[in-house]
Amino acid sequence: MAVVLVNGLVCKDPKLVQANDFFFSGLHLAGNTSNVVGSKVTPVTVAQLPGLNTLGISMVRIDYAPWGINPPHTHPRATEILTVLEGSLQVGFVTSNLENHLITKVLQKGDVFVFPVNLIHFQRNVGYGNAVAIAALSSQNPGVITIANAVFGSKPAIPSDLLAKAFQVDENIIVRMQSKF
Repeated sequence: MAVVLVNGLVCKDPKLVQANDFFFSGLHLAGNTSNVVGSKVTPVTVAQLPGLNTLGISMVRIDYAPWGINPPHTHPRATEILTVLEGSLQVGFVTSNLENHLITKVLQKGDVFVFPVNLIHFQRNVGYGNAVAIAALSSQNPGVITIANAVFGSKPAIPSDLLAKAFQVDENIIVRMQSKF
């Protein structure tokens, strides 16, 4: 039997499909937030849950330490809708060029906020306790591009003189930023 690919993934023979192809366990577990940004994203995409292939949905659990952040990032293939389960989060996104307008709000437990597809967005725990959110995404493989990692941590590195000109800062600042990624 020939291998059939759908969305670049092997499509399982329907006769061999099992309940576990549509099951994920673990969103009840708090993520380890003892890292430089103070957050942990637990994804449930097609990589973790094969049954999501072709369904156009996925989700994540995000845990935040006090004042932890989910750094500015984009999802190139998905809109995101986030619900706060615990704590208070400042959330926001930036509209596209030329306006680059920041849309931001502080959310409380039970509040919902939408981040349009491919716009840079972020979350920050503005409380003194832990915070937890669940987000749904409109793709089984939403992708994520964390802005700082992409700009300062690319392999090979974006030339520091180019970034210095783009950010209008001294090149030594760029070199220092690149050393952190």
